Amino acid sequence: MIQHRSTRRDPASPGTPTTHVGFVLLEHFSLPAFTQALDTLVTANLLRPQLFNTQTLGLDGGQVTSDLGLVIRPDTALNPALLGTLDVLVVCGGFRTELKASEALTALLKGAAQRGIVLGGLWNGAWFLGHAGLLDGYRCVIHPEHRPALAEIARISHVTSEAYALDRDRITASSPAGAFSMMLEWIKGLHDKALIEGVEDILAFGESRYRRITPSNTLSVSPPLREVIKLMEANLEEPLEFDQLAEYAGRSRRQIERLFKEQLGTTAQRHYLELRIIEARRLLQYTELEMIDVLVACGFVSPSHFSKCYSAYFGYRPSKETRLVK
Repeated sequence: MIQHRSTRRDPASPGTPTTHVGFVLLEHFSLPAFTQALDTLVTANLLRPQLFNTQTLGLDGGQVTSDLGLVIRPDTALNPALLGTLDVLVVCGGFRTELKASEALTALLKGAAQRGIVLGGLWNGAWFLGHAGLLDGYRCVIHPEHRPALAEIARISHVTSEAYALDRDRITASSPAGAFSMMLEWIKGLHDKALIEGVEDILAFGESRYRRITPSNTLSVSPPLREVIKLMEANLEEPLEFDQLAEYAGRSRRQIERLFKEQLGTTAQRHYLELRIIEARRLLQYTELEMIDVLVACGFVSPSHFSKCYSAYFGYRPSKETRLVK
């Protein structure tokens, strides 16, 4: 059962509980992961004003550059005095965010934990929680590239290969898709079903784009193979190299190939490609995304490569796909 810290009541709106969420933006943080988490809260506020108060926090008073090169000036610098105003504190990392925690950040995270503040991490943000000793005994996730680093410093935590994880007062996500799902699932623990359905209706695009129906849920495979498939499903937008996949799964290339051949009658590379193509078809059918956005979302490097793979699998070009969006 996920437990949440009780929220404060906003004096400007008597009777309305307001949850105060702070996002710590680290250098080279993942802008897509951050915006997916933020958009979920902002959308909830459209339906019920002042449910959530959000602010961006920097380690100092300067600007922060995101992974996409966009420069952002956080609302304020993170300092101990802010902890008394927050219910949730989320550390936003990225692929190029350096795994080096300052003493000040570590102290602030420990102080937040002592106050009962819900702590979160996006992309490799969980590493900073683990470095502070705040993931011991918790289930958590991190981008596959940084799983070995987190496992090294948080030896008694349970680092999984899923896209997101919620465990009591810890919430973590390893990708933009995971950030969306993580935040939506967390809101479910705070508010009623009607609000959640309202958010999902407004973010219908986001639902189809980020909350995939994972084929592995219906596959009858061994735990080792399921682990590999989950890694694939969590990394469709930026497909992992085969060596990375083997390393993160803790298996050799030969072992992985044997698992796919014996249990699914295919190769690992073929299965990975099928997952991406099937996801692309769903995006074409159920969203209003342009073709270029779909192919990028599914990890294809060019329109010609995408069209060739799609045609080979379905027998017709992606431009001929039937749009089912209402």
